Amino acid sequence: MDRKANQSAHQYRAIVTGYGAFVPPKKLTNDDLASMVDTSDEWITERTGIKTRYISNDNETTAYLATEASKRALEQAGLDAKQLDLIIVATVTPEVVFPATACFVQKDIGAEKAWVFDLNAACCGFIYSLATAQQFLETGRYKNALVIGAETLTKITNWQDRSSCILFGDGAGAVVLQRSDDAKRRGIIYSTMSSDGTIWETLNCKAYGSRYPASKEPEHPDDIYMHIDGRQVYQLAVRRIVETVNESLEHCGMTIDDVDMLIPHQMNARIIESASKRLNLPEEKIYVNIQDYGNTSAASIPIALDEAIRRGKIKQGDIIVFVSFGAGLTWGANVIEF
Repeated sequence: MDRKANQSAHQYRAIVTGYGAFVPPKKLTNDDLASMVDTSDEWITERTGIKTRYISNDNETTAYLATEASKRALEQAGLDAKQLDLIIVATVTPEVVFPATACFVQKDIGAEKAWVFDLNAACCGFIYSLATAQQFLETGRYKNALVIGAETLTKITNWQDRSSCILFGDGAGAVVLQRSDDAKRRGIIYSTMSSDGTIWETLNCKAYGSRYPASKEPEHPDDIYMHIDGRQVYQLAVRRIVETVNESLEHCGMTIDDVDMLIPHQMNARIIESASKRLNLPEEKIYVNIQDYGNTSAASIPIALDEAIRRGKIKQGDIIVFVSFGAGLTWGANVIEF
């Protein structure tokens, strides 16, 4: 009996049927930053590839951005929020300490049937969340899931630190996943995730967890902001991205030539360039929009996906690979037939 149930469950696939993105209207250019800290458009562009990013105001919270992206994804999928079984919000900048940001999204879109939670895997949050939702759909447990990456990183950015304040922007992206038993549609073909907590200090924001509570003065005033060891991150990110993409393709019985579009986490244009060269991927098969949005952590891949589809860069049947590297340290990939 268990074997039959297992066989039945494996007939289901998790299909992307809707996508949407939202960024706040305020744009911050490199020239704007040059008036705030000792930097320049040339310096930022050369080192990161970033030209502009979007900045949220006090009322444009993580849940607000997530809700707006979700509405667009649901509309595109032709799905009513009341049909959702599951909502996952990937974020490191939650609405409040608790409840989960996903609870606010559930309320705001009217997804009364869904159970919801947040997932914190930093820049890999969207990949981890897709893989998690994938399991619930493929086993037949649920029919409809909403996966969101949403961040307001500029609210934890140290605007006096010229090495980090140039990197980040705010935004949200969302996808609708639906269960399918259509043998011709593969949807999410494979997901892989990895972590290494031994070098967590490479990328972190210490406040305000139990180790550095709000009731205690921080050891250093800057501990309330993000900290990045840029050089170490660069080296680790390139290596892990290349390894993860190659491992994923090998598992799927594919080669790099089978990939129609690679959508990496938009962390730094130079990291993406280095990884793509090692993967021998032509420029037209890598979607990069960090120049317009900056690093939006868990939101960057779904924002890029939405833009790539709307610009006609991705069509039905294409093989897409999402890959990311982030704090934790975490890294992972999803291989998807769109």
